[in-house]
Amino acid sequence: MFQDRTDAGQQLADVLRERDLDADLVLGIPRGALPVARPVADALDVPLDIVVAKKMSAPENPEFAIGAAASDGSVYLDDETIERLGVDSEYIERERERAAETAREKVETYRQGDPPDVAGKTIVVVDDGVATGATMTACLRQLRAQDARRLVVGVPVGSPRSLAELEAEADEVVALDEPEGFRAVGQFYREFGQVSDEEAIAYLRGEE
Repeated sequence: MFQDRTDAGQQLADVLRERDLDADLVLGIPRGALPVARPVADALDVPLDIVVAKKMSAPENPEFAIGAAASDGSVYLDDETIERLGVDSEYIERERERAAETAREKVETYRQGDPPDVAGKTIVVVDDGVATGATMTACLRQLRAQDARRLVVGVPVGSPRSLAELEAEADEVVALDEPEGFRAVGQFYREFGQVSDEEAIAYLRGEE
């Protein structure tokens, strides 16, 4: 059980530092990842930036995800769910474009200046936890497309199944806890309130 996201980030930072990880950059997935990612970036003595993906919603059920799209359009699709719901390809493409545009808007809100060059670099991608792994997968696929040399996923907690699936997308997956009774990320935090854009940006800029 973590006290809050900052506590989780400090514990994750300790583990990654012990691994003597030669990272070039830490990327957090807004918003909840930024309080976790800041201690990691500080411990590894590398810059902190963002990578953004947004979930693709099922027809007539915006809270239920059928996948996720990153800001460059890189996509993860939950094929099993899509088949079960009978979602057609035209809807999927429209939803991919909508999610990617939302992700691009989030990038513009958060980032000052040009995006970091990830080509040939070792990148640690941080979130506050992994449930389905959809947004993390879309983010990793974007970074692969940008020729990142090595991708390391760092999270405090995650679903064992989703973490195992991420091993096919990342070069290394580091999770502090993989509980069999996983239901939701928030159940492993004593404090798990919403992180506002303003708070997340302050963490990103080192102003927290």
